[in-house]
Amino acid sequence: MSHDKKDCSEVIHQILVFIDNELDQASCGEIQQHLDECGPCLKEYNLERTVKALVARSCPEQAPQELREKVLLRIREVHVSLYGSAGPEVGGHLDSPSAP
Repeated sequence: MSHDKKDCSEVIHQILVFIDNELDQASCGEIQQHLDECGPCLKEYNLERTVKALVARSCPEQAPQELREKVLLRIREVHVSLYGSAGPEVGGHLDSPSAP
């Protein structure tokens, strides 16, 4: 995979979705390959993963289910308005009741 700015910006854009295991298998493989080959993107990935872990340890409470449903609905609406669909990169994790 080449490492031009477009490729890196696409990977950085999808880092949080990748960390949350919400990408399809093919996209995960592409991002993992890119991270294996690109030090700057790997550094960003590690930073995002560390921040996410710190926030999770500092904020163990979960939002009420009704709020979570409203937020997920709004995320879907924004995604549809930006991309024209819910998108293939969104997995079932966002819809599951056990999602944080």
